[in-house]
Amino acid sequence: MATIKDISKRCGVSPATVSKALNGYGDISEETKQKILAAATELHYTPNAAARQLKTNTSHNIGVVFVDQTGSGLAHEYFSQILDSAKAEAEKRGYDITFISENVGYGSYLEHCRYRNCDGVLVVSDDFTTRQIQELINSDVPTVIIDYVFDNHSSILSDNMDGKYLLTKYLIERGHTKIAYIHGEITSVTNKRLSGFYKACMEAGIRIPDDYMITAKFHDPDSSAEATKQLMRLKVPPTAIMYPDDYSYLGGLRMLEKLGISIPDDVSVVGYDGIGLSQVIRPRLTTYYQNAPEIGRRSAEKLIETIEHRKSCIPEAIRVSGKLLEGQTVRDLTAVQ
Repeated sequence: MATIKDISKRCGVSPATVSKALNGYGDISEETKQKILAAATELHYTPNAAARQLKTNTSHNIGVVFVDQTGSGLAHEYFSQILDSAKAEAEKRGYDITFISENVGYGSYLEHCRYRNCDGVLVVSDDFTTRQIQELINSDVPTVIIDYVFDNHSSILSDNMDGKYLLTKYLIERGHTKIAYIHGEITSVTNKRLSGFYKACMEAGIRIPDDYMITAKFHDPDSSAEATKQLMRLKVPPTAIMYPDDYSYLGGLRMLEKLGISIPDDVSVVGYDGIGLSQVIRPRLTTYYQNAPEIGRRSAEKLIETIEHRKSCIPEAIRVSGKLLEGQTVRDLTAVQ
């Protein structure tokens, strides 16, 4: 196995210069750096991870806690994009990714993190109130949280309140006042979206009946299908239905077709997330795109900054904006009038 001394001998430079080039220091010339990197590749040099950890007191290993009660796991379109982007950014910066679990014999997330010598942890969960999550957050392990805010910890946040506000306002501007909202389970994300929804309605002077507000499940077409049937059987059905996410809308679409109700002629619909599927089904879904790749990239970036600059890194809530995707599922009632 090639060593730093082998590379220094090949290039005619000191081992210290080789180390600087391999670790990205800027006090050597670009020509020398490229010469050393080329030699390292030719000699198939592989850094000794154990030695590097002893020297730097870091493992260059990031833990990921991913808890998804929908059971979709890595097949979840939104979360998979976040995790894939975070992984790419971490690897670009020289870090490996390890999924942290409570089910592999280590007792807890925190104990698993310590066993794997994780420098820090990215927390992606739909329930931040569990004992396991709270124990990890309150430990000395650097953490970055997605879509939830803890004191003295950095968070990467999708603009859930603004996103739902813009989507609701879009419906209102097209003449809809009978707007039903099938929302997901009550979480911090749901509460933010509800705030955005009610803010838009309040500004327009629209009162939403209680039976237009239905709790279903995120990422669950069956529960959204049942909620859709319930809404369309009301004495005064809505002219527009908002779904908890694009994937759940597929259940609503199935039910509306079963009931013989046309989109958007009989009822308008909007989703949330902006997954690829929403833009290929017909009619193309009007939805709000959450910038999952940017959320993932920023989360890895902030976590590595926290790891490498623990004394100077300031915890912050970083908001990542999305955008409204105008499809073909909203009827303009103002044109009819």
